[in-house]
Amino acid sequence: MVWGGDTFVGAASWIAEKTGIPKFVIGATVVSFATTLPELIVSLMATLDGSIDMAVGNAIGSVSANIGLIMGISLLVLPAKLDDVSFWAKGAVMIISTAFLGAFVIDGAIGVLESLVLLTLLFIFLFLNLNSMKMASMFPDPRQPRKRPGAGEIFAHLMKFILGLSGILLGADLLVDNGERLARMMGVPEALVGLTFVAIGTSLPELITTISAIVRRESSLSVGNIVGANIIDITMILASCAFVSEGRLRVSAQTASLDVPVTLVLMVIAVVPAVLHRRFARWQGILLLAVYGGYICHIALTM
Repeated sequence: MVWGGDTFVGAASWIAEKTGIPKFVIGATVVSFATTLPELIVSLMATLDGSIDMAVGNAIGSVSANIGLIMGISLLVLPAKLDDVSFWAKGAVMIISTAFLGAFVIDGAIGVLESLVLLTLLFIFLFLNLNSMKMASMFPDPRQPRKRPGAGEIFAHLMKFILGLSGILLGADLLVDNGERLARMMGVPEALVGLTFVAIGTSLPELITTISAIVRRESSLSVGNIVGANIIDITMILASCAFVSEGRLRVSAQTASLDVPVTLVLMVIAVVPAVLHRRFARWQGILLLAVYGGYICHIALTM
C-alpha cells in the first residue's frame, strides 16, 4: 500500500501538471473514483449477502473516517491554501448530500426516489468538476508552461497510475478481509465492525494517498480526493446498494440519530472555515480528530 500510494500520487500529480487541470479537481474526480472502489465493492457485496448494517455502516463510516481521521491528519500536518475557486460549491454539494441523506433515513430506509435524488447530486458534482476542467483549458496558468509529453512518457505514467492503484487496493483488501475475520472471531457486533474497522479499512486508499500527498506536499490533491470520495460514498454507493436491495435499503436508528449527524458536523468544520478564509487551518485538523475520536469512543462503549 505504501509503495502503491507513492506511485499513484506521483502519477496523478503528473496528470494535473501536464493537463493544467487543478490538482484539487484531479483529486476529486480521477483519484476519488479510483480510491472509492473498495467501499463500493464491500458495500455492494454486503448488501447482496444480506448484511445491510455492514453495507450502510461501511459507506457512512468511510465518510466520517475520510473527514474526521484522514482530512484531520492532512490539515494538522499540512494546512493548505485553496487552489480551486469552486471549492465552496463542491463543499456545499458534499454537505447538502449528507443533509439530504439525514432527512431520507429518518424513516429507517432509503428508497428508489431518494436514491435518484442522491445520484442527481453526484451529477451536479461531476458537472462542477468538468466546468473546472474546461476553464483550466481555456485559461491556462502562465506560470506553469506545459510541454506536450511523448507517447512513451504518457504510457509510463499511465502504468504507474494503474500499478500504484492496484498496490493500494490489494493491500487494503488483504487488511480488511483478515481484520474483519478477526473482529468476528472476537464477537464484535456487525454494525460496529462496519462503522469502524471495515470503514477505516476501506478508507485506507484515501489515507495512503493523503500520506503520500503530504510527503510530496500535494495537499490540494489530498483534499480533493477526500471531498470527491465522500460525495461518491454518500450518493453513488448508497444509491447502488438501495437498487440492488430491491429498491429499499434499510437503515438503523443509530445511523439516523448519530452517524449521519456526526458526519454532517465534521463536514461543516472542514468546509465552512476554509470557504470563509480561503485556506485550511491547523486547528481544523485538531478539531476534526477530536470530534472523530470522541465519536468512535462513544460507539465502541455503547455497542
